[in-house]
Amino acid sequence: MPATRLSTKRVEKPWGRRDLWPGFADVGEGGDPVGEVWFEVPGRKDGAEDGPELLIKYLFTSDKLSVQVHPTDAQAREKGFPRGKSEAWVILDADPHASIALGTTRVMSRDELRHAAEDGSIEQLLDWKAVKKDDSFMTPAGTIHAIGPGLTLIEVQQNVDLTYRLYDYGSGRELHLDDGVAASDPVPYVAPYKPHELSPGREILADGPAFVLERWTEKGAGRLAGDGRPLWLVPIAGKGTIDGQDIAAGEAWLVDGDAALDLGTDMDMVVAYPRGGVVEGLWQPA
Repeated sequence: MPATRLSTKRVEKPWGRRDLWPGFADVGEGGDPVGEVWFEVPGRKDGAEDGPELLIKYLFTSDKLSVQVHPTDAQAREKGFPRGKSEAWVILDADPHASIALGTTRVMSRDELRHAAEDGSIEQLLDWKAVKKDDSFMTPAGTIHAIGPGLTLIEVQQNVDLTYRLYDYGSGRELHLDDGVAASDPVPYVAPYKPHELSPGREILADGPAFVLERWTEKGAGRLAGDGRPLWLVPIAGKGTIDGQDIAAGEAWLVDGDAALDLGTDMDMVVAYPRGGVVEGLWQPA
């Protein structure tokens, strides 16, 4: 399959926004706020057994998202789903005092977690971390988390629509306490991976069993030389080309195989691919 530009799906959410991000049209007057933009493979069903392994989203928040957790691969398959859901975030913009909750402030039993979810005290037992532009976080399945308001971020996740809500601030939306508590690891968050620069202009943000996430500020022309895994390219800023096709912010591309890539002079891009293990020779400058 050649380099394919992915289609976009705008998802309206009560916690979303009307002013989005360069590359995306703002919501018109009277329109409902958009919380997510999904990048989908044309003609392929997201979340299916034979669907793509990863899903890329932009998130735009004006309010807190629910306190939630996602199951592991094994837990999800017991429920008939093809995979669990680990994810990672790259913060593109953050209001002053913006925060994300990751893990709990102390080790809790599952009984304590359930009671805290039922009486609402779970919100105060979460570890709310201040975040800023260019931060990144890897959140393995089982991590209790919540995203706060005032954020624009890219989310890379295993491709399954499977979320267990533990608490939603009294909104009345359905909770999933049985499954959510069972899937939760209610302990303080410890980052499973330390981002580091592999080479000038190529930073590895996450490397876990489910996927690798990188951020590139490489310049100039060259080739992608993968190891057989599909690659998702998400330009954040700047312009370039892939196999002669223009690429720019607000897009995502799926590449299966080698490809010619010109990163221009101001390209900033997220690159993701499934399964663990960094491909050291992925980028070959001309």
